Amino acid sequence: MTLVVDPADRTAIVDLLYAYAWHFDQNEPEKLAELFTADSVIDYGPEFENIVGCDAIVPAIQPGLSNLFSSSAHHITNPRVWADGDGGANGIFYIYAWHTYHSGGGDGEMWGQYHCRFRRTEEGWRISELTLKVMGMKNFHRDTMHSTGRRT
Repeated sequence: MTLVVDPADRTAIVDLLYAYAWHFDQNEPEKLAELFTADSVIDYGPEFENIVGCDAIVPAIQPGLSNLFSSSAHHITNPRVWADGDGGANGIFYIYAWHTYHSGGGDGEMWGQYHCRFRRTEEGWRISELTLKVMGMKNFHRDTMHSTGRRT
C-alpha cells in the first residue's frame, strides 16, 4: 500500500526538484547544495564516487558545471511522491537533460529518472538521497549509468 503525502508537502517536494534543475542549469552549486540534508547522499552513477554530505556537493559538481558544460537544461516531469511512514517521503521523477560542452562536439542528451528520499527539516523539505538512473543517452559525456531496471 502506498502512503499518501499531504498535497502541500507534495507540492513542496516537487518544487524542490524543480529548484534542483534550476540551480544546476544556472551554475549555482552553492544554491543546489542548500536543497540537501547535511548527511545526504548523491549517486550519479558507477563512474563516480557517491557525494556524501551537503558540504561535499559544491566541490564535487562545480568542475563539471564550470569546465565541462557551457549550458544545460534539465526538465523534470512525471513526479511520483509517496510517504515513507517515518515522516519522510520518497519520489521518482523523470528527467530529460540537454547539455552543450565547452569542447564542442555536439549536444549531449540523457533520458532517465531521479529516485529520491526526502526529509522534513527546520528549513522545510530537503533531499536526503538522490540516485540517477538512465534509460538512454545520445552523445552524452558518460559511458555507464545505473539502469532504471526496466523489465525486458
